[in-house]
Amino acid sequence: MFTLLAFFVSQSLENLYSTSNIIIEQKENFSPDQVKIEKLTQSAPNLNKEVIKLALRAYKRAFEQGKVKNTMLTIIDFSVPSNQNRLWIFDMQKDALVLKTYVAHGENSGSGTVPYHFSNEMWGKESSLGTYITENTYDGHNGYSLNLEGLEEDLNSNAYKRRVVVHGAWYVEPSFIKKAGRAGCSWGCPAVAASLAKSIINLIKNGSVLFAYYPDSYFLSHSKYTVE
Repeated sequence: MFTLLAFFVSQSLENLYSTSNIIIEQKENFSPDQVKIEKLTQSAPNLNKEVIKLALRAYKRAFEQGKVKNTMLTIIDFSVPSNQNRLWIFDMQKDALVLKTYVAHGENSGSGTVPYHFSNEMWGKESSLGTYITENTYDGHNGYSLNLEGLEEDLNSNAYKRRVVVHGAWYVEPSFIKKAGRAGCSWGCPAVAASLAKSIINLIKNGSVLFAYYPDSYFLSHSKYTVE
């Protein structure tokens, strides 16, 4: 009896999900991009829809330039406090959320939970905004790490030379965040929990888009990847 009930519940949930997708696709005057935005928003309701729109523009521009080899899209919203999930990874072929987690910001971007200053300077120890393409992996000082290529001049183009990479860190572990009330700060790298680093890096390595956002006026007016 219990097994039968569980089956009907699972079928109902599956039908509900399928129906919601059909409703999204059938809305009048919805372009393919709008359908994609609705699906991504549905899979990550806590992520600002406007940020999703900007990230999708950046993804499309990078794709048109032939830079996308891995169809995962990573979105970081630095306007969200560091003691909350503010990194989302989407599978753009399925328009579905794969993972959400914590991520650090640079120590000179702000010592609180929300950064407020961003830079492309070589020794700034600050986070950089904009569109990146993931590159190859390596084992370094911070263990298994992922190189990033910053695509935006004056915003993140020095990322590789600055050694801004994705790596694991103890100060982004949920246990540390729970105790300290915030994630620790990096030297500008989007560091993730050490316990998740390998799986995250393997998921997004080799040609996926990483988009780092904050409602910064200079970023919003100078990014060539988020314009319509």
